[in-house]
Amino acid sequence: MVKALLAVTSYNGPFYPNGDKTGLYATEAIEPFLELAQKGYEVTIASETGEFGYDPHSLTEDALQGKAREVYENKDSSYNTALKNIKKASDLTNEKFDLFFASAGHATLFDYPKAKNLQKILIDTYLNGGVVAAVCHGPAIFENLEDPKTKQPFVKGKKITGFTDEGEEQLGLTKTIKDHGLLTIKQVAEKEGATYVPPKGPWDAFSVTDGKIVTGVNPQSAFATVRDAVVAVESVSN
Repeated sequence: MVKALLAVTSYNGPFYPNGDKTGLYATEAIEPFLELAQKGYEVTIASETGEFGYDPHSLTEDALQGKAREVYENKDSSYNTALKNIKKASDLTNEKFDLFFASAGHATLFDYPKAKNLQKILIDTYLNGGVVAAVCHGPAIFENLEDPKTKQPFVKGKKITGFTDEGEEQLGLTKTIKDHGLLTIKQVAEKEGATYVPPKGPWDAFSVTDGKIVTGVNPQSAFATVRDAVVAVESVSN
C-alpha cells in the first residue's frame, strides 16, 4: 500500500483587505485526495495543529464545481471522512510516507514556513526515497527548510513553480502579502536558492518536476501536480 500525507494549512485567520479570513483552498485538497484514493493510495490528512478551516473564496460557485463540489457537499464522502480524522503533524513524525503533498490557500504563507513537524515529515519522506509535491501556495513549506544532510536549503538548486506574482497582483493581494510580512512563492524560491519556473500565464494549468520534487502553479494545476507526483512515485518504486 502506497502511503501519502496530504498536508493542509492550520491557519484560518484574517488576510483579505476586506477582513475576510483565509484558509484551506478546497479544490487543492479535494482533487489531489480523489486522484490518490483512486490510485489506491492510503491518504492521511494532517495539519501542523490538527485543525483547519476553509478559505470562503474557495467555496464559491465559480471556485468549486462539478465532482469536487459533489464530494465537498457529501458529508459521507471518503474525502470528508478523512478530513474529519485530520491528524496533528506531531503525531505522525515516526510514520513513513511515500508521498508528501502540500495543498494550499494563501493561509499556507502564514503557517507552512514555521510548521516544523510537517517539514520534518516532508524531509523524512524525501530522504527515505519518497516524493514531495506542492501546489499553488503550498511551496511556502520550502521556506526555512534545511536538508539535514547538506545543511543547505532543501530546494537550493532545484526548479520549482508556484502561485505567480502576477496572479497576486491581479487578485489585488500584493500589498496585503507585504503588509502581513509574508513572502510570495517566487520570493520564497529566490530566498531558498531555487530556480522559479513561471507558467506562460498565471491561470494556466502548469507543473514542474525536478527529480522527486513536483510543484504546480494554481488551483487549475492541482490535478496536473498530483498526476505528475504519482508518476514520480511510480518511477521511484519501479
